[in-house]
Amino acid sequence: MEIKSRLFGKQTIDPDTIITFPQGLPGFEDKTRYKLFHQEGSKIIYWLQSLDDADIIFSVTQPATFHINYQFALTDSEAELLDLEDMQDLIILIMLHKDENADNPDKPTIKGSIKSPLMINGKNRIGVQKVLENIEQSIILSETNNEIDVSET
Repeated sequence: MEIKSRLFGKQTIDPDTIITFPQGLPGFEDKTRYKLFHQEGSKIIYWLQSLDDADIIFSVTQPATFHINYQFALTDSEAELLDLEDMQDLIILIMLHKDENADNPDKPTIKGSIKSPLMINGKNRIGVQKVLENIEQSIILSETNNEIDVSET
């Protein structure tokens, strides 16, 4: 399968590496197929490219990058959807976004929401986004000095 990504250009995708989110992602429910790319030159940033719409790309990272250790239970529907036999197969990612700094427009920050991690069964490449109700913070990564700040959302 070939795609043309606005970020990566023309790419050949191995069908065995496609990650499917059967319910889509909030706001993108009809976009169910994705490919995970690693950002060249970065040890922490990955790109989740929609295969259903080449203009949709999410930047993601592993929560461990920010010393975040989730402890939550899967709902019955999430467990059924993921078909997770071994917890070692569970990949958890958080979405990142650039936040323009009104006080200093030349120094935007990267923010990551910890309230809605992506959960992916790495074995069968099925994913779901979990919304956590009791999380009261988000992380902020400064692009200039890689500092991590936890602030109220």
